[in-house]
Amino acid sequence: MDDAPPFVIDPAGTDIHGEAALLRAHGPVTRVLLPGGVVAWSVTGYHAARQVLADERFAKNARRHWPAYIEGTLGPDFPLIAWARMDNMSTADGEPHARQRRLVAGAFSPQRIAGLRPRVERVVTRALDELAGHAAERPGEPVDLKLRYAHPVASRVIGELLGVPDGDPDGILDRAGYVEPDPRKAAAEFTSLRSKIEALVAEKRREPGEDLISDLIAAGLSECPVSGAGGEADAELVGLAQLMLNTGTEPARNLITNAVLALLTRPGQRALVTGGEVDWDDVVEETLRTDAPVAHLPFRFATEDVTIAGVTISRGDPVVVGYAATGRDPELHGAAAGEFDARHGDKRHVAFGHGVHRCVGPALTRMEVRIAMEALFARFPGLRLAVEPNELAGQGTFIMNGRRALPVHL
Repeated sequence: MDDAPPFVIDPAGTDIHGEAALLRAHGPVTRVLLPGGVVAWSVTGYHAARQVLADERFAKNARRHWPAYIEGTLGPDFPLIAWARMDNMSTADGEPHARQRRLVAGAFSPQRIAGLRPRVERVVTRALDELAGHAAERPGEPVDLKLRYAHPVASRVIGELLGVPDGDPDGILDRAGYVEPDPRKAAAEFTSLRSKIEALVAEKRREPGEDLISDLIAAGLSECPVSGAGGEADAELVGLAQLMLNTGTEPARNLITNAVLALLTRPGQRALVTGGEVDWDDVVEETLRTDAPVAHLPFRFATEDVTIAGVTISRGDPVVVGYAATGRDPELHGAAAGEFDARHGDKRHVAFGHGVHRCVGPALTRMEVRIAMEALFARFPGLRLAVEPNELAGQGTFIMNGRRALPVHL
């Protein structure tokens, strides 16, 4: 390891992109000090990130590959402990991961996504109507576009895929995807959401429908190594459903918010897209490149000594990938890498990951965000920020890249 002291990560993620630039100044791979005093490696270079994400020598399962977790030397209040304890497709390796991925892949086939378009459009229309109604009840007051529009669109779309009942009577979608910085509150929210999903899975066992959970139940009866009557099989189904709910909500919500903000703060870019000179898909993709919804995602673990970008990461070392940093890598996109321009020809990024653990639903996310953006600006052509851009606070975490709120006037 390098003898230089590790870069101290700001737990609150106060300036995601500013911190990423400082990290890149230390190189595409550098040591960092995570909250709780854990030393890890941060990967912020585009090419280095693709290497790490595609290299099978970096595993996801902390219970097998992180000595500090296995030996119990992490502090009891380590704030990222939930990321190490997580047991689902995102932390599985090898065949267990491949088997679970096969179970969900069908839900994100091109045909299935195309079939979801009318439902996504209905979700967006309903959210716009509710947004207008909320503003009408409070004339002159700002509306939080993240809370009142981005969240209902993102959560209801993934809810449609999973088979959450109309109206969400159990409140499954209310807090879906929120990253709670307080470990105790996060644990309580995790438990509460899990119990609701357990009830939903039980209901789908009794009355299956045309949805992902029902598909998982049907596939699990024959593919899972345990009986489908409950127990471990239900634990696996619940874990997969909870993972899909959270990963389908938070990134899409942040992506909508970040894309709207990009246009509200760049009148020239807004005019290009609303005037038809630039496609909405280009806006979505440029937002993914310059303002990816995930900032620094835990964890990967080296299963042997691995050299990346001239730096040797030792066996057992934890690694976090700076997804929001990689699209702004000057080595790939030049000196203006951090500038949003939907006309930018090279939009390469790893916002959806890379390799075997890449996101399973980028097509759905791109489709729903494009529909949500186009419909929003068509419905409210006078949309404008209610505060100065520098007044917008971050989410309070270094893991996600979003705003706590996006106050606007419609």
